[in-house]
Amino acid sequence: MFRAQRGGNPRPLGRGDRQAARHPDRIGRLALVTPSPRVVDLAVTDRDRRLVAELRRDEPWFPEAFAAFERIWSGRANEADWAAIAPFTWGRWDEVSQAHRAREASLRNADAAAGYYSAGAVDPATVRSALARLPAPVLVLAGEYDVSLPPTCAAAYAGLFPHGEVTVQPGGGHFPWLDDPEAFVAALADFLC
Repeated sequence: MFRAQRGGNPRPLGRGDRQAARHPDRIGRLALVTPSPRVVDLAVTDRDRRLVAELRRDEPWFPEAFAAFERIWSGRANEADWAAIAPFTWGRWDEVSQAHRAREASLRNADAAAGYYSAGAVDPATVRSALARLPAPVLVLAGEYDVSLPPTCAAAYAGLFPHGEVTVQPGGGHFPWLDDPEAFVAALADFLC
């Protein structure tokens, strides 16, 4: 048997936490970077997202993006609204993040995502139960501005593990390695090394 030091983003399939649930004896330390709350049925409310989104009030793109978020929250969204909230995904809405956004469709495996999010693909109660018994230290790394997994929800996620901790990267969004690569590497290195 080997004991792995796992790190990195579980995208696209939340493999880190599912792997830990299946093989806890193989995990020496586990780092989950902006993990999907769906795997453990962790509720992220509109209020959670709103509190994080409002931190961006001084951004030039905020009025249009926030209005789109409000339409989404009210159930009146259209396709354009989903595109308009894209700046909330990154800690910085600059050329790097916009280029990443432009490439997203080519980076996504639609068949894998459909299978992963299909009914019955994951049993959150089983995953939670297994994670509650994981003896390894676990880091949940979140971005300060991540509306997909707000910091308070990331802390709740870390709380599912007996030895879980959360690190919130200042100025980071859902892709903290793009927002501040040096801070991201430092946070992971502090935990994994």
